[in-house]
Amino acid sequence: IGISCLFPASWHFSISPVGCPRILNTNLRQIIVISILAAAVSLLYFSVVIIRNKYGRLSRDKKFQRYLARVTDTEATDTNNPNVHYGIVVDCGSSGSRIFVYCWPRHNGNPHDLLDIRQMRDKNRKPVVMKIKPGISEFATSPEKVSDYISPLLNFAAEHVPRAKHKETPLYILCTAGMRILPESQQKAILEDLLTDIPVHFDFLFSDSHAEVISGKQEGVYAWIGINFVLGRFEHIEDDDEAVVEVNIPGSESSKAILRKRTAGILDMGGVSTQIAYEVPKTEEVAKNLLAEFNLGCDVHQTEHVYRVYVATFLGFGGNAARQRYEDRIFASTVQKNRLLGKQTGLTPDTPYLDPCLPLDIKDEIQQNGQTLYLRGTGDFDLCRETIQPFMNKTNETQTSLNGVYQPPIHFQNSEFYGFSEFYYCTEDVLRMGGDYSAAAFTRAAKDYCATKWSILRERFDRGLYASHADLHRLKYQCFKSAWMFEVFHRGFSFPVNYRNLKTALQVYDKEVQWTLGAILYRTRFLPLRDIQQETFRASHAHWRGFSFVYNHYLFSGCFLDGLPSQKIAGTL
Repeated sequence: IGISCLFPASWHFSISPVGCPRILNTNLRQIIVISILAAAVSLLYFSVVIIRNKYGRLSRDKKFQRYLARVTDTEATDTNNPNVHYGIVVDCGSSGSRIFVYCWPRHNGNPHDLLDIRQMRDKNRKPVVMKIKPGISEFATSPEKVSDYISPLLNFAAEHVPRAKHKETPLYILCTAGMRILPESQQKAILEDLLTDIPVHFDFLFSDSHAEVISGKQEGVYAWIGINFVLGRFEHIEDDDEAVVEVNIPGSESSKAILRKRTAGILDMGGVSTQIAYEVPKTEEVAKNLLAEFNLGCDVHQTEHVYRVYVATFLGFGGNAARQRYEDRIFASTVQKNRLLGKQTGLTPDTPYLDPCLPLDIKDEIQQNGQTLYLRGTGDFDLCRETIQPFMNKTNETQTSLNGVYQPPIHFQNSEFYGFSEFYYCTEDVLRMGGDYSAAAFTRAAKDYCATKWSILRERFDRGLYASHADLHRLKYQCFKSAWMFEVFHRGFSFPVNYRNLKTALQVYDKEVQWTLGAILYRTRFLPLRDIQQETFRASHAHWRGFSFVYNHYLFSGCFLDGLPSQKIAGTL
């Protein structure tokens, strides 16, 4: 090793591979050079370590601060702040209607950032939410009563939103499942009553496009937006260790793929239907009825927030509907076999039908057409899974899911999903293992539960060993629903049994996330553009007030929200 420095020639020296003895014979000058080099190398090494730890800590601190910002978002909304804006969404469901009031501070001016929308909280720090019953579809034959029915909700919102803000606060009334099943004429009559009467009594921004019956696909997209917004997946990449995906932006001038934060997919199994929604980052050929393509950015020409989301809803695949289909099949097949073979299976409590999907030794019965079929559980989880597999309606074609519906490929190694409703109840209420999902652990727990005698399960229930909201209905059908959830997830949606990136949850960051959050975020996505334009006009001494009126007129009348020519929405929401 030859060592030479900007020193006199007498300082130059070399070290041979067997130079240890020669090092011992070096003079003082050479020892000083070696010491300086060693010190420099050590200083460089420790500097790198310190900087890495510092920035790693800063990265962790940023994540922690983002987490705290979401978890501790419980302060009362400052209604005296003139820079706070408001928005209202009414969720008209099948069993009742709920109103949600949202708020957000003035936009930060960066056209790449979304509005920081949060649920409004009253002076007691409680979310401004109210629910009434029955569902709006109950007024199908008396639409003239709908505005009176919904008035208590709007009065509630009007009391919380500052009076001076009413005229600039958008109101959206969005109807879901209950209204979808009504004839179009009845839907139209209900909406017309709302559009006619509400502007007479309330000053909220409420145009024709603000009251509608949304599709299951829209509801799924709004839920997907809400979850990913709360998770911070629409924010810019700040940390090197954040999960990213390569995305081809449709309609972008550049054909080059970009990297951005990986979004989370959602799985939601209710009582009647099951839904799946996830981003399709690569350019996959997907039928328009299964794909929603939309821009969450405030400028239609910016493609950074363009997302392509696959959404599929499967009626009859919810937990309760699946059990009903299963029981109908049992009843029909048993009655037919008894008639053909002269048997008496299930006709008396002494000769029950042995149901592998019920806990061991539990007694149950199915009643149809004045007949009763008696059941007794055998608690065989594996046999139950095998029995319900035909109900998936899978086909032999590749890339299909439930009912043979096409499903775009999922990159399982770089994906994350959240499971809500029955996915959470099945894992947590009884089995007490909600959160990170493990197929092996879930299977063991489900087998043990199914094989446990009903008398022991009842005893545990009476001792309060299950979740507080778990009832006897949950205990009775936990075995079936566990098998159903497992089969839908792994066989229906083809997730491998070693998939470890599913989180079953009731809340995200300690908050229950409603699809209404996604709806208000999507429908107010052009508001930041208004604030940016406002600053521009003020800076140039333009007559902003006139522009503000014109802009708001177009914005809230739906000219922007319902699609400019430059923003065609594939598989329109």
